[in-house]
Amino acid sequence: MPSEASQPPFTARCYCGASRLSLSQAPLTAAYCHCRDCRRWTGAPLGAFAAFAAAALTADPPLAAGISLAPGVRRWNCPACGSPLAARFDYLPGQVYIPLGILDQADQVAPQSHSHAAAALPWLHLSDDLPREASSARERLNASRKDFKNGSEG
Repeated sequence: MPSEASQPPFTARCYCGASRLSLSQAPLTAAYCHCRDCRRWTGAPLGAFAAFAAAALTADPPLAAGISLAPGVRRWNCPACGSPLAARFDYLPGQVYIPLGILDQADQVAPQSHSHAAAALPWLHLSDDLPREASSARERLNASRKDFKNGSEG
């Protein structure tokens, strides 16, 4: 979650700077993802993402159609450098997931949980006490969205 000092807008950019994002609201939550798709998309041993309300996102240039290689999942990459920019999941309506590594305020948004922990690489050992969901953690992530709509930080 964002720290007390962090205030919207949150900003992000790809590696080359050709794609920029602005997010007019604070993140709903942030999480690590150990699934194979996120590992392949990010090129890292796990993904780390902040969830924002989809309506809070403005992209420059606007996000094109994106790619959908798995049912119910759409991902966007910078057309110039290929950096991961955003992902949406049908089972998490109204949310967009931004890789923490592209956020200009990444130091202010700490993951609150692990999803797909059952798929974690066997040599990756993270010594935190965050909740771990064996699969998608959709219930926790959807609850974060509802808490945010009700005025709490979830």
